Amino acid sequence: MLLKWAAERLHPHTELSKAELAAVLELPPDPLLADAAFPCYLLSRKWKRPPAVIAQELAELVHDPSAGVRAEAKGPYLNLFFDPAYWAAQLLDTILDPEYAKSSEGAGQRVVIDLSSPNIAKPFGVGHLRSTMIGNALANLYRFSGYEVITVNHIGDWGTQFGKLLEAYARWGDEAALKREPIRESLRLYVRFHEEAELDKSLEDAARRWFWKLENGDEEAGKLWNVFVTFSMEEFQRVYARLGVSMDYTLGESFYNDKMAAVVKQLTEQGLLEESDGAQVVRLDEEGMPPCLILKSDGTTIYPTRDLATALYRKREMRADRLLYVVGAEQKLHFRQVFSVLKRMGMEGAQHCEHIAFGLMKFGGRKMSTRRGQVIFLDEVLDEAVAKAEAIIAGKNPELTGRREIAEAVGIGAIVFGDLKHNRQLEVDFSLDEALRFEGETGPYLQYTAARACKLLDKGGMTMEEAAQAVKEGALRGQTGYLALPAAWTCLKTLAAYPQAVREAVRANEPSLAARFLLQAAKDFNRFYHQERIISDSPDETRAKLVLVAACAQVIRSGLGLLGLQSPRQI
Repeated sequence: MLLKWAAERLHPHTELSKAELAAVLELPPDPLLADAAFPCYLLSRKWKRPPAVIAQELAELVHDPSAGVRAEAKGPYLNLFFDPAYWAAQLLDTILDPEYAKSSEGAGQRVVIDLSSPNIAKPFGVGHLRSTMIGNALANLYRFSGYEVITVNHIGDWGTQFGKLLEAYARWGDEAALKREPIRESLRLYVRFHEEAELDKSLEDAARRWFWKLENGDEEAGKLWNVFVTFSMEEFQRVYARLGVSMDYTLGESFYNDKMAAVVKQLTEQGLLEESDGAQVVRLDEEGMPPCLILKSDGTTIYPTRDLATALYRKREMRADRLLYVVGAEQKLHFRQVFSVLKRMGMEGAQHCEHIAFGLMKFGGRKMSTRRGQVIFLDEVLDEAVAKAEAIIAGKNPELTGRREIAEAVGIGAIVFGDLKHNRQLEVDFSLDEALRFEGETGPYLQYTAARACKLLDKGGMTMEEAAQAVKEGALRGQTGYLALPAAWTCLKTLAAYPQAVREAVRANEPSLAARFLLQAAKDFNRFYHQERIISDSPDETRAKLVLVAACAQVIRSGLGLLGLQSPRQI
């Protein structure tokens, strides 16, 4: 918002549009240096004068104390300062609007986001958390920015791995154990298959035969496959409910079984398919990639076939303008191949398919592996996080009512934020103890800060609605000078950057940008809380500062919601 105001001030005195100015204006890293800075070297070549001279000329033109604007030249930069007594009420009026930071930037565009995508008959481990929560946060951010969003959970319920599972069950299955602990029993069978297959190579052929039977409608294979699908979906839905995540569509890979023949037919008619060692492939030599496998030598389909059918369905039936795939970085080549084939097939909008890659999540430096049984069940991590959060909360506030529900919000929020604060493309070595701290860069720190702000409002007898109304009715007229001290003004300026943070997070498909903004907002609010007396003997001063507290509470709670965290009013 400050950059917008700065652009409006500079526009009449430069040859740049307001949009161009807003794009190059900077928020100084130290808020005491300036409220906005314009790098004048951008005009130096056109105006044929040194940047420092241009900065001095613009300072004289823009400086206007009567309008609350001070301009100073500092080398090649023009620094602008906005008088809090003049501008604070306008900032607060905007920030306290319930629609603050929402935009219509994506109006008319439909985005389909592929997220989570766990595999049937395998545990919902911590490895699935990244795709689920990064995808959920992106969906929230896109909707907040005016896009129409469709979220799809692309369940892994097809492929050769099911042949392995069916062969394992046929050899070593225990029906009673499967009914008692279906996920753990399935994992035991899957791990045993890979252990035995290292000694007996014929098992791989047997697994391929099972999958061939499954693809060709074998009744026995289909019946057993359906058992694994049913209990897995029940487990997944329970975990999603706990995480507060819902998807618009849950469609397994098997949903596209009757759509893959059309893909193969189209590729054949377009002359894109070639035979290679008995298999059918699309060559991508021109793109510097290995061939994209479409049909294996035994005639069965593979991941690229299904993903081609999936993309075409989402484009044609869901009418997607953009397709986003929130999938691990190890699938980078796969998606490059699929997107290249889609372009060759002539799919409209193929250039708007994007792989939203993310790094591995490790625990104690260990990579998880389902094949080797090295899986940390997400449920167990959530339970541990909630139990530890409840113990911490009990120590801080033993009289707190509803402690278990609050601990659930804090414990799960700690895990979610502990992931989302990192750049998604980096590997995350997760530490539960670190994530549950109530200070530092953690979810509980943000939730506690929001609760602290709500407690201050309760103590001061002001609601969010009353704060917004006070600004609109001009009740702060002549009182915003109470917000002129550095801690309050810095806090307010940070809140003004919320729309920009949301916009940048969407453009980069990077929830961590929103997370980093929230951490800065919380840090600035807590500095304001500790350095200034908010509830004082002066009703005017108290009112002005409580309105700022309300603005902080609203922005932090809004941001937490976008990232998928709850905001308890008490902790």
